[in-house]
Amino acid sequence: MAEMAGASCPLPSEQDNKVSGEQAKGNLVLDPSTFIPPVPLASPSIIIEFCDRCRWLHRATWVSTELFLTFPSPALKAISIIPLNSEETGGRFRVWLNLEGSPSQLMWDRKIEGGFPELKSLKQRIRDHVQPGKSLGHSDKKSE
Repeated sequence: MAEMAGASCPLPSEQDNKVSGEQAKGNLVLDPSTFIPPVPLASPSIIIEFCDRCRWLHRATWVSTELFLTFPSPALKAISIIPLNSEETGGRFRVWLNLEGSPSQLMWDRKIEGGFPELKSLKQRIRDHVQPGKSLGHSDKKSE
């Protein structure tokens, strides 16, 4: 199998699992009881809610990928994708921004806005809160 270019993330070897001085209490690298979960709602972060019945998973993951490419960590520390599957949430596609010390802010709602977000508009809205001076390149140019 051909090697992939760029950084690699190998699985821990048996050598990594041997108890070291720092792990003298018996904790192993692959022992789930030693794992520390991520901080909930790291700030700033995005939550994308979508109607799973409408099959919008691919759109939600595409939007999350684009946002992470535009705002890599630490600009955005997390993006959560939440599928919803009830009568009350039918047709929902919302993008929320979480900033430390303030309530979640609605960046986009498909029903209010009349459709899915154009990434240019969504990125500009998010940028204005997380990195106000950041240039979005061609996404900042006004269309004629």
